[in-house]
Amino acid sequence: MLSSLVLLVAPFALVPAAVALPANAELGPGEDVQVQCEGTTVTTAIWLTATSATQQATGSSPVTLTASASSTAPSTNTTVPLASGYRSALYFTNWGDYGANFQPQQLPGDKITHVLYAFADIAPDGTKHYPGDSWNDVGLNAYGCVKQLYLLKKKQRHVKTHLSIGGWTYSPKFAPVAATEAGRQRFCDSSVTLLKAQDYVLLLQTCRQALDAYAARHAPGHHFLLTIASPAGPQNYQTMQLEAMDGLLDAWHMMAYDYAGSWDATTGHQSNLRPDPSNPAATKFSTERAVADYVARGIPAAKIVLSMPLYGRAFKNTRGLGQTYAGVGPGSIQAGVYLYRDLPRPGAGELYDEVAGTSYSFDEARGELVSYDNVLSARKKAEYLVQRGLGGAVFWEAAGDKTGDGSLVSALAGGMGELEAAENWLAYPDSRYANVKNGMSGA
Repeated sequence: MLSSLVLLVAPFALVPAAVALPANAELGPGEDVQVQCEGTTVTTAIWLTATSATQQATGSSPVTLTASASSTAPSTNTTVPLASGYRSALYFTNWGDYGANFQPQQLPGDKITHVLYAFADIAPDGTKHYPGDSWNDVGLNAYGCVKQLYLLKKKQRHVKTHLSIGGWTYSPKFAPVAATEAGRQRFCDSSVTLLKAQDYVLLLQTCRQALDAYAARHAPGHHFLLTIASPAGPQNYQTMQLEAMDGLLDAWHMMAYDYAGSWDATTGHQSNLRPDPSNPAATKFSTERAVADYVARGIPAAKIVLSMPLYGRAFKNTRGLGQTYAGVGPGSIQAGVYLYRDLPRPGAGELYDEVAGTSYSFDEARGELVSYDNVLSARKKAEYLVQRGLGGAVFWEAAGDKTGDGSLVSALAGGMGELEAAENWLAYPDSRYANVKNGMSGA
């Protein structure tokens, strides 16, 4: 089934902020948060909400935890091995096969190294059947997107899959569990999550130990990866114990987007590499600043994976970058948000901002500006991450990309060079699902 776990516990991607976390969060009588797994395959999710676990989006990007499998030797409790080759990771959403009509069979397996499946708050056997999925198989079996991702792993042995649990509107469900030792242990016996800074470190330690213990029992010689999707907003990462966390993590997926949007008073770039001193309102945040701050605190550049959007943020009735606006337009998937595959908008011209290091489109007649990456800016970002010695790229999310020469995933993969080739994990002899246990034999 899925060879890894990802827990998104802050408002994610299309929300502009990391999380203002409560100073204290405790479970009330009879309240619990629990994920039951077969190895690293989620089989049941039970959520009982604690009323003290309130959160408010306030700043930049979210934080994510990931566990995955590769064929390198198991890590110690304090040091993890660096990957060989660049990461090319891509989110696939469990609603994308409906709303955006993007199916798991369309994932570009030859251009990616990791698939992050978002989000798990549903039955793990899937709700959609594909050709080859039977309604009459004997026993309990996994179908839908989960089965298709397993088959992708069989076909593309270098592709590792990550299961994103929670995230976005599910985030508050995770807040209480990290505050107590019992809660952390209960959850990390099979999964991972996050909360305030010190609890977060303790949680990572518990999860690292749980992953190593699982490998010792069921996957001798394999190392299960633990990563987080970390904020690029200084007001968020400056409160995190980066140094203590780094020894437990295999990679930091830096959420280098949503730097600007409908929550701002002026238009701006949403994923620029650099600031523009001549137009600070257009570059409120920058990837360069975040990378430099992480490295200054001892995070190896090779463990930082640059996140990029496969969507654009729109501003209407504006005169240009750093200017006031009125409205954001209908968008492709939500107000003000257009999938990259739908851009540029009719009548708009694409431009590249050399100073800021990103692209955008502008329709002067209609006064509409959309901030997004195109093939040119993706290639420039590939050059940037190679020059800075970063670990690769990750995209939100698969349904937004174009095919052929317009694909940003392909542009990044080609620009980075050799991709990580560590094999995924397929053996789940203890799974409750018959077709997973037998390795999808015959499929």
